[in-house]
Amino acid sequence: MGAGPAGRALTHRLLTHGCTVALVDPRPVAPWQATYGCWTDELPEWMPADTIAAETNSVDLRSPDTVVVERGYTVLDVDALQAALDVDGAEVIADRAIAVQPDRVTLRSDAQITAGVVIDARGLSGRGPRQTAFGRIVPRAQAVSVLDGAEAVLMDWTAVPGLDRAAPPSFLYVIPLDDERVLLEETCLAGDPPLSPSELRTRLDARLVGHTLTDLGDETVSFGLLGQHSPWRSDVTLFGARGGLMHPATGYSVAASLRAAEPVAIAIAAQEDPHRTMWPRSARQVYRLRRAGLRSLLALDATQTRRFFATFAQLPVDRQRAYLSEREDLSGVMRTMTQLFAEVGGGTRGALMRSVLGR
Repeated sequence: MGAGPAGRALTHRLLTHGCTVALVDPRPVAPWQATYGCWTDELPEWMPADTIAAETNSVDLRSPDTVVVERGYTVLDVDALQAALDVDGAEVIADRAIAVQPDRVTLRSDAQITAGVVIDARGLSGRGPRQTAFGRIVPRAQAVSVLDGAEAVLMDWTAVPGLDRAAPPSFLYVIPLDDERVLLEETCLAGDPPLSPSELRTRLDARLVGHTLTDLGDETVSFGLLGQHSPWRSDVTLFGARGGLMHPATGYSVAASLRAAEPVAIAIAAQEDPHRTMWPRSARQVYRLRRAGLRSLLALDATQTRRFFATFAQLPVDRQRAYLSEREDLSGVMRTMTQLFAEVGGGTRGALMRSVLGR
């Protein structure tokens, strides 16, 4: 269930390994509209090269001092990605699931599908903390002044002109979409409640005053960050953002879902428990730590948030990678979080402690 990137990727890999698959979605062939970015080293080897729309060798983190992170970043071509995740061998059903059990699904049309494995990849419901953003797409040549020498800007936490520095913080995200276009996006990383896209639009316009930019289109983002507390305990196999593959403190999920599709498909084809493949003990512990990381972010004020990311930017790339990308590297995640805690300063450290101990 679910024909987004996660559901379609898993369907594609299941077909590759000889499984019989029914793919259920109300709009199974609707074109994807979102921008999907990821660290280049997160992509699985089976991904075709033509699914990449743009690549950079590094990204800048500005908080407010600039740190160049020497780690490749990729923006996916959503049309090419959707086409590459070929599901022609599946029975594609344009319907909505209304009742889900481990071995059967009842559809809105009253049809019922029975299966050896039922996989729910329908995304998150959206309750609780959310990530929101508003972005403008501009010609690449005009974005040079915003990039200011960078290949891409992952986060620019510089205060928005005219905004009270104590206001809930947001950052500017600047990435090439292809050879001709760049996305300039004001983002609320996590909020409960979050900043509205209209507020982020106002902030983006304030940031861009003085830049001559041609608006080629815009993008609005709003999605939930928290799935089930323990997705590995679900009777139905959960996958993608719904299945705990979204990083709750960053909102990234597509690359993790693409990477997980192959081992999960192999497990299902071998009639093994996919939960055991996705959720060894180390992955469960990392997931809990990342959820604690989200609670910590929500507890920080604007000054503490900027200090936190200024500290994170100074970490070695392998420490950053452990926290951002490695689902099973428990020791690496713990080392990163411990180092951050030690280096962020007393006031921010106190807020982090209260966010965790208050639970």
